[in-house]
Amino acid sequence: MLNITAARRSKRTVSELNIAPLIDMVFILLIFFLVNTSFVKETGIEVTRPTASTATVQSKATILIAIDQGNRIYMEHREIDLRAVRANVERALAENPEGAVVVVADKASSTGVAIQVMDGCRMAGAGNVSLAAGLPQGS
Repeated sequence: MLNITAARRSKRTVSELNIAPLIDMVFILLIFFLVNTSFVKETGIEVTRPTASTATVQSKATILIAIDQGNRIYMEHREIDLRAVRANVERALAENPEGAVVVVADKASSTGVAIQVMDGCRMAGAGNVSLAAGLPQGS
């Protein structure tokens, strides 16, 4: 006697969904976005920037150095000494040779300190060193 149920079961095909190529594609997309993303490193403090009517927006600022109203210098959320500016900028430029340096100085900070910081950045090999200014109100 022929078992009809067993015959039907043997004719069924088992469908499987292979997700390995999907996982590979997700990893490839993740790597693509990580490689093409630029990460901005913050200075670590809030600074009141002076305004300038000729200020322009710079889109590629990868190295930020802040000077607060007490003339303390900050880079990557930590306070650094004026003599250490050159070494820190050299290290940052080694990670990103095309990096632009932006010095964000508070209105009440000393101009001399800002000039010394900018000079240290140029001595470290930074070709593009800018001083940050705010846009005037209403712009």
